[in-house]
Amino acid sequence: MAKEKDKIQKTVNIRNKQASFEYHFLETYVAGLMLTGTEIKSIRQSKVQLQNAYCYIEDSEVWIIQMHISPYGEGTYYNHEPLRKRKLLLKKKEIRKLEKGLEEKGLTIIPIRLFINDRGFAKMEIALAKGKKLYDKREDLKAKDAKRELEKTNF
Repeated sequence: MAKEKDKIQKTVNIRNKQASFEYHFLETYVAGLMLTGTEIKSIRQSKVQLQNAYCYIEDSEVWIIQMHISPYGEGTYYNHEPLRKRKLLLKKKEIRKLEKGLEEKGLTIIPIRLFINDRGFAKMEIALAKGKKLYDKREDLKAKDAKRELEKTNF
């Protein structure tokens, strides 16, 4: 029984680190997720990949695709599909803002972080984002290297 409690975490914080390197975030939103029973169990075990995931709007509903949630180990034939599309739960006002933002050229909706809130619900932090140019990425790498060098000299 103690081993099972160790496997399932109470706090989950899965980040999409590649997104901050590839995009400038203009606005962020927190959305709920419609999940099945085995999906939430896999999320609590932190078996999720957000790197290839993106969101789109269809019929005034926001969907996320290419988010890989591994099948639950103890699940039977009722286990979920790892790459199925999942609905994000947002308010109508927020969906309208996102739709207006997507009308601009070069903007997209990217998942940033997946976490479990205080009440035990899975939440997704998404951002309306614009792709970075190559020189922006180079500047970020230079700033990161300079910060690392500064920390080395301080110790």
